[in-house]
Amino acid sequence: MKGEEAEASLVGLTIRTSSPTSFSSKKGKDLLQANNNNASDSSPSIKNSPFNSPSLVSPPSSAFVSALQSPYISPRATTPITTHKPSPPLSYKGSQSEDVPSSSYTPPSDQYEFSDEQPSDRKLKLSACTPDPAPPRISFSFPVPRVSLAKVSVSSPATNTKLRSSDVFIGFHGQNPNLVRFCKWLKSELELQGIACFVADRAKYSDTQSHEIADRVICSVTYGIVVVSCSSLLNYLSLEEVRFFAQKKNLIPIFYGTGPSEIMGLLNCNAIDKECKEAIDGLIKSHEFKLEANETNWRSCVGKTATILRAKLGRKSVVDKDIVEGIDELPFPRNRYFLGREKEIIEMEMALFGNGEYLESTTPSTRGEASGQSEGLADEESDVVSTRNGKFISLELGKCSEPRSEAWSDPNGRKNSLKRLLKTKKYRNNSNCKSSTSVVCVNGVPGIGKTELALEFAYRYSQRYKMVLWVGGEARYFRQNLLNLSFSLGLDVSADAEKDRGRLRSFDEQEFEAFKRIKRELFRDMPYLLIIDNLEIEKDWWEGKDLNDLIPRNTGGTHVLITTRLPKVMTFDTVQLSVLPSSDAMVLLRGRRKKDYPVEEVEVLKLFDEKLGRLSYGLWVVGSLLSELAIPPSALFEAVNKIQIEERSASPFLNVIDEQYCKSNPFVAKVLAFSLAVLEQAEGNRNLLSLKMLLVGAWFAPVPIPVNLLAAAAKNMPTGGNRFSKWNKCLSHTFAWCGGCGLGRRSEEDAAFLLVRLGLARITNRQPGCWIQFHPITQTFARRRDYILAPKATVQGVRKIDNPLLNLDHLWASAFLVFGFKSEPPLVQLQAMDMVLYIKRTALPLAITAFTTFSRCNSALELLKVCTNVLEEVEKSFVSQIQDWRQGSLCWKKKTNKKVDEYVWQDVTLLKALLLETRAKLLLRGGHFDSGEELCRTCISIRTVMLGHNHDLTLAAQETLAKLVRMRSKI
Repeated sequence: MKGEEAEASLVGLTIRTSSPTSFSSKKGKDLLQANNNNASDSSPSIKNSPFNSPSLVSPPSSAFVSALQSPYISPRATTPITTHKPSPPLSYKGSQSEDVPSSSYTPPSDQYEFSDEQPSDRKLKLSACTPDPAPPRISFSFPVPRVSLAKVSVSSPATNTKLRSSDVFIGFHGQNPNLVRFCKWLKSELELQGIACFVADRAKYSDTQSHEIADRVICSVTYGIVVVSCSSLLNYLSLEEVRFFAQKKNLIPIFYGTGPSEIMGLLNCNAIDKECKEAIDGLIKSHEFKLEANETNWRSCVGKTATILRAKLGRKSVVDKDIVEGIDELPFPRNRYFLGREKEIIEMEMALFGNGEYLESTTPSTRGEASGQSEGLADEESDVVSTRNGKFISLELGKCSEPRSEAWSDPNGRKNSLKRLLKTKKYRNNSNCKSSTSVVCVNGVPGIGKTELALEFAYRYSQRYKMVLWVGGEARYFRQNLLNLSFSLGLDVSADAEKDRGRLRSFDEQEFEAFKRIKRELFRDMPYLLIIDNLEIEKDWWEGKDLNDLIPRNTGGTHVLITTRLPKVMTFDTVQLSVLPSSDAMVLLRGRRKKDYPVEEVEVLKLFDEKLGRLSYGLWVVGSLLSELAIPPSALFEAVNKIQIEERSASPFLNVIDEQYCKSNPFVAKVLAFSLAVLEQAEGNRNLLSLKMLLVGAWFAPVPIPVNLLAAAAKNMPTGGNRFSKWNKCLSHTFAWCGGCGLGRRSEEDAAFLLVRLGLARITNRQPGCWIQFHPITQTFARRRDYILAPKATVQGVRKIDNPLLNLDHLWASAFLVFGFKSEPPLVQLQAMDMVLYIKRTALPLAITAFTTFSRCNSALELLKVCTNVLEEVEKSFVSQIQDWRQGSLCWKKKTNKKVDEYVWQDVTLLKALLLETRAKLLLRGGHFDSGEELCRTCISIRTVMLGHNHDLTLAAQETLAKLVRMRSKI
């Protein structure tokens, strides 16, 4: 059929093929005939395959020509190689995709071999035992065909309907784990937008069924995305996809790690064949959307692709999951003054992204002359794919030849241009590189800069993730912080209603299900970066569960970064932080203004460096003081040294580790004491707003605090005498430097900004309004300064919280102060009326929210039980006062001024009844009918006495009791 068009009528379909002059190879013919002689053992299985039908075999045309006319016809018939099916190469890190339509997921043998002995005699070589075999296409993976194709005919309308449900095909090729990660992310994002996708690297398919399914999906999709990497240019299957979708005018190329300019440079190369040129031409013509992915714009590229396809497919109404207003991706702005730590950042990157990254090479690697290959050949295809079965894929795509140097050079002896294009891109040697992990711990002493390092890493690599999720790891709040991720992920983790799921589930089951939903969303193909900052303990503080229950071994596409003071966390990889080098420490000490000092002042800065142990936190505070006070280092050092830290009894609300840190770092304590003295001296004795905000802020949770809430709590704190008056004389010369520094502003936001400027707090990204967060060391020191008035002011200020969902940690912090938990005693003693108001406005709503919104069933019930016990103690005190008053003498009665307020007593009793009823309703949801019935009867008795039988509240409690009895009788 030389120079002619061959027509084959297949089930009424006419397929035209062009003259096949570029796909032939004499070597390929010989190898094909040799393989056909060994294929008889597997021919029965091929013969019995449901795909072994003449209607499914197309002539050997260029890629997918027949598919332009029908989605049911395999675009190209090829020769099945059935000798063996090799296993995936060790360098391949990807797991079996959920789209794989067959249980086999191994790279195939070279299955496309043609003869060029006589171009006019080109014909399809078939197995001797199988005259019309099924074409073993290299296939994609997709979950749509949920019927077994081994049992249902491929031409079945039902099967074809299943395949047609795929909207977009995503094709890629390469061993780079980050390429696989990117494609999985793209698929997950599109499916999140309601676009059914089918993604695969067909070179890893080896069975006929997978190939056939992939062919039909390719032919039926509305749009085709081809992720073009350097490996794709060496793989003719990827070029087939490009040519096919380009002909149908539905190609959307994404250039990964390369660009159109590099691809266009190949058009001037004489060594590439016609099909490769057609593919390159199709890529350039289809590059209207300018989709180019690199490591700095993955997220932007995926988002732009999803937006384009939503518009093209008419899915404009499909939007991302709603996110609660005020929840930000990263808690803090990027630190403009971050410096150093490059070694640690590279170590973290290598640990998380492994050896699949591309490395730039300025000099080409040299192969041994015995191999007969030219220099610079260091790409994936030459190392892995092209050596299958002892054969090499020539750069003239579609040909196979024995390994020899001529295969990599053009007929004129020039180096192949495609090889020269790719020779600067190479994989790391897998045998010399450490494989990637998914969890990395950053370990170091307090104040060394762990949080700053995690924040810088997050900003640098945020484009490689769908979202960065920041979680505080403090023991008391870790559980709630994990559940707060439901806001960012758009999940519902609320507890079951009474009749949900057809049965009553225990509280443990409901809590487990809430965490399971978060883990299911978090640890899948969608890549997230989960940062757990300042992890205090390995076990859950509330229930003692292991950290492995929260972070599974297989985290999917998600990476977990943990900062901790612990020397080791489970078996996770650890990056140990050391102190900053001297040069970086001096930069921090110079402050934000980076002022140049004379030699004698530089020597004083070195003394600061030595005294502070070169820890980032202390260096930053000193640098901030130098910048804001306009004070020379020598004067500051003298003033700090004059401060005497008095020995105080340990705070009952300070753990042993924090107490030990304060004692082992006395100079840091002096610097912070000087900072407090600066606040008091700058503001005078008028309102001391900044100082009060610092003292009360120490008792809030270690999360961002709204400035208006912080100011409200500070105003509840009484203004005492000058706490630092004993230092005023010795510091008078120092404060003379502060005359014109402008630290005396007293508005709420200005007072907060003053704390930030002095390095004691930092601005956060939380919205709306202004939010700040104190450093843990700042909170530790401030708690030692005042643990009587400041905690009480904090509890009173918490009542003014407007949005409980954004301040749950602060609500829990106040509950710990009022009630104490576990072995910790309560720190704040409230009067009866204040206790009633606190329970009614803070504790009760907190418990209901924790139970219903976050499924924290046991914690909520424990809080309500503690509240009930506290009210019972108040009742006992009232009774005791009445008894003492009745038994006392008449003279004593006249002298005493204390009276039991009957209205307060009534409020206490009715609030107790409300707590009992609430506990009964919640116990009903967990199937604890006996305990709930007992509590409900007590509530009814109280309300009957206090309000009467027919009061609405009494009747409501009776209805709850009836429901408990009815549910218990059913079970």
